[in-house]
Amino acid sequence: MDVNKGLPATDSHRGLHVWIIENLRMAPVPEKAYGNFFEEHCYIVLHVPQSLKATQGACSDLHYWAGKEAGAEAQDAAEAFVQQLQETLGGATVQHREAQGHESDCFRSYFRSGIIYRRGGLASALTHVETNLYNIQRLLHIRGRKHVSAAEVELSWSSFNKGDIFLLDLGKVMIQWNGPETSIPEKARGLALTCSLRDRERGGRAQIGVVDDEVEATDLVRIMEAVLGCRVGNLPATRPDKSVNQLQKASVRLYHVCEKDEDLVIQELATCPLTQDLLREEDYYILDQGGFKIYVWQGRLSSLQEKKAAFSRALRFIQAKGYPTYTNVEVVNDGAESASFRQLFQSWSTKQRGNKNFGRPSKSIQVRPDVGKLRSQPELAAQLRMVDDASGKVEVWCIRDLGRQPVDPERHAQLCAGNCYLVLYTYQRMGHVQHILYLWRGHRATTRDVKALNCNAEELDLMYRGALVQEHVTMGSEPPHFLAIFQGQLVVFQGHTGHDGKEQPAPATRLFHVQGTDSCNTRTVEVPARASALNSHDIFLLVTASVCYLWFGKGCSGDQREMARTAVSAVSGENKETVLEGQEPPGFWEALGGPAPYPGNKRLPEDVSGFQPRLFECSSHMGHLVLTEMVFFSQEDLDKYDIMLLDTWQEIFLWLGEAASKWKKEAADWGQEYLKTHPAGRSPATPVVVIKQGHEPPTFTGWFLAWDPYKWTNDQSYKEVVDGSLGAMPAICEITAELNDFQLSRGPSNGGADPLTLQTLKGSQDGSGNERQPGPKAGDASTNSHHSSPRPTISGSLPRQRLMHQAVEDLPEGVDPARKEFYLSDSDFQEIFGKSKEEFYSMAKWRQQQEKKQLGLF
Repeated sequence: MDVNKGLPATDSHRGLHVWIIENLRMAPVPEKAYGNFFEEHCYIVLHVPQSLKATQGACSDLHYWAGKEAGAEAQDAAEAFVQQLQETLGGATVQHREAQGHESDCFRSYFRSGIIYRRGGLASALTHVETNLYNIQRLLHIRGRKHVSAAEVELSWSSFNKGDIFLLDLGKVMIQWNGPETSIPEKARGLALTCSLRDRERGGRAQIGVVDDEVEATDLVRIMEAVLGCRVGNLPATRPDKSVNQLQKASVRLYHVCEKDEDLVIQELATCPLTQDLLREEDYYILDQGGFKIYVWQGRLSSLQEKKAAFSRALRFIQAKGYPTYTNVEVVNDGAESASFRQLFQSWSTKQRGNKNFGRPSKSIQVRPDVGKLRSQPELAAQLRMVDDASGKVEVWCIRDLGRQPVDPERHAQLCAGNCYLVLYTYQRMGHVQHILYLWRGHRATTRDVKALNCNAEELDLMYRGALVQEHVTMGSEPPHFLAIFQGQLVVFQGHTGHDGKEQPAPATRLFHVQGTDSCNTRTVEVPARASALNSHDIFLLVTASVCYLWFGKGCSGDQREMARTAVSAVSGENKETVLEGQEPPGFWEALGGPAPYPGNKRLPEDVSGFQPRLFECSSHMGHLVLTEMVFFSQEDLDKYDIMLLDTWQEIFLWLGEAASKWKKEAADWGQEYLKTHPAGRSPATPVVVIKQGHEPPTFTGWFLAWDPYKWTNDQSYKEVVDGSLGAMPAICEITAELNDFQLSRGPSNGGADPLTLQTLKGSQDGSGNERQPGPKAGDASTNSHHSSPRPTISGSLPRQRLMHQAVEDLPEGVDPARKEFYLSDSDFQEIFGKSKEEFYSMAKWRQQQEKKQLGLF
């Protein structure tokens, strides 16, 4: 096979390309069919980042997908084509091996509406997906949480269970049956997939019925029984969930790989936490993440033969380990590693070993930020971790005797390591009052005080009707904005305040470590008063009964010295003596108990340039945290039923949708569990921020490519979507009327329907036949016992003048006011909206509504 002859050209203006391997050649799949995969075929999927933000640290992703019935020859051809494409695209490409039903989160993220597995193979004479084809009978089994998939199953009640969703597709009618154990988020996402199928494959012209309760949807159940036969016995229980939790993902092992005398030699090098310097550019490695995923890392100086053998070596490793054959494989190149690979290491620098980084711009943050730009540039606010210029109102409470005691404003910036504090910051943004509540915990605080801290935070949140953004802060890991609201004057003393609000008696000699160069990064912390606590690159304040020494190390900068002089004013007053390292008076060393060795190395700030923000959906299984990643994330990935975790490496954000706010307490615990189980050995002191939908600060929204604060203004709940129409539904009523007219048998006991039933339904679904008008019974109340989505009640097109900017009472009879645009002719629709109906209905519901409002069709 000559793969060069079958290599197609790619369109650089498109972000996603999908090809099917047909007759050992790559055939492009039409865009309207993206997400449909035939089980007997292999596919190649290429994703190229299009936005400027996405290109900063993001590589192209190249996947080959194998259906469970695909032959070995097709799989070999797909792998060969991937290798050819890899050479054409260059080194900044990550390769993936995907197996049906076990795809990576990266692969699933491309198909927001869901993935559909189709039985059999694609006949060459047929298009990938027929649009407006109504002569259909199939049953789809819908599964998944954030990433939904649907597989064709046997057209029988034996395919059903209590915990999943099933879609009976009858062409003009699509009936979604929700198992009694399914949750509202699962139902909502299943309905989104159903609507996507209707809009893409039927041009929005099919009717959708939803069965949430069979007692209340008798007409829909009758139609189901006419096709599937009578249901005998009880439905089986939900199949066990095979979700991989964070504890399982916490184990990572790095192996060095080489060949010796045609044998593959694999040697274990290290386990977590891994460091980047373990990877040598002339070598080749396999990283095993608990058997959940296998990474292959190729050094830039490794041979071309080794690079071509990446997948085959990974498969041999999987076989040797006894892992399932569907285990996901990701191949990364030196300098073009994926975000998920980098985060398996304790630290990652894009500058290490002089990486070329393939032309990607590195992150750069201003040394002295222009805080005046924070309001207009949320992305800057996110990178600098500053919601504003810190000029808002500040209130501080100390936790004492399980309650909160207000702190005198003159002592707001003086905290004690043995206590916990609540710091409420109030500011204005876009004309609205916003709040951030910092929960600060000292290193010496008791467990009792920490619990009281959380309880008092909840009380305050209730007082503010749930509008508080809560950020959990540990002493020594304060974010820049927290330090900025104290204007660089924050001092942390080693003791604690007693029941009377007074500090413990202070020792005669105290030593304070001053760190920082400006008001956003300066803190003063009391340390043990001994010489070994000094450092040549920092500044220290030594307080004695007679004099205060301000000690400047040889390596400190002018900015440090200038900031220190104002930062220590609350501790030293005016009585202080400046001391340079190497010129200390005898009294200085006497106060510290004599000279002693101390470090002279500079503490470098943590390099986070190699890490990208990652967004996950949170859930729990068997008591452990389960995360599903939204790769290439956007605001569209946030849903009112979700709890989402955004990891920016320096902070962990927990976002709670308004329908999931009852899980607020669990959300904060999930943030800590995420840090504890992270394979890179993350610091448990990393700030955890809990945010509720509608109260997002710019430090959160700035990580998204675009943020619409009004996105959820007209957001409908699942029940509102299902109950959106009370009128007669033509296609469903047709079938119901035919069932009543013919008094169809419900089928033989073996679960099948009799010939008359199938013939009648086929006539109803045939798009080429004359449509039957609903009889008198169609509008009867008995036919509306089901739920259904809004649909027009007349056919044909109407002039735009009779639809645009018209009140409900002025619309022609039979027009559904919620879908005025549907009655436009195709040409008028294209001219008004600038797109086809299929393109319009494939958009998110809220975007459809926005466009309709602008054009007078809402």
